[in-house]
Amino acid sequence: MNIPLIDQIKIQAQVLVPLVKALQAELGEERANSIVRKALGDLYRQYGKKWWRTQSGSSFAEKMASSFERFAESDALDYQVIKQSPDAFDVNVTGCRYAQFFNKIGAPELGFLLVCTADFTMAEGFGAGVQLARTQTIMQGASHCDFRYRLKASDP
Repeated sequence: MNIPLIDQIKIQAQVLVPLVKALQAELGEERANSIVRKALGDLYRQYGKKWWRTQSGSSFAEKMASSFERFAESDALDYQVIKQSPDAFDVNVTGCRYAQFFNKIGAPELGFLLVCTADFTMAEGFGAGVQLARTQTIMQGASHCDFRYRLKASDP
């Protein structure tokens, strides 16, 4: 069964949002969020590794484009590719139904914690040569998310 990622996130949020809120109440927001980031980071890093391996034969830009298509399925994202080259993939996300969902349930800060922070750990899973820079997100109130992926040249 292939459930669109946006729907998976909505289903997971039914359990994770109350759980994270309870952890925050017991441990404090900083400690609880740190535990959640670590636990989910390990999971998303493994997802990134697995996904990257299944994209064998594709160029860096093709792999990154495929990644954004996966996150955008079911009209979850509106985005514009700004730059696509052998060593760079730049995207601006201008519409985000993930953010709309977490705003609707009154938990945009948990949307950032549970969804947006996964971007960096997934990129780590892609391999040491892939770097992500992002300075803003819709989930945190910006007009758009600015994803800038780079493929570092291998050292000889």
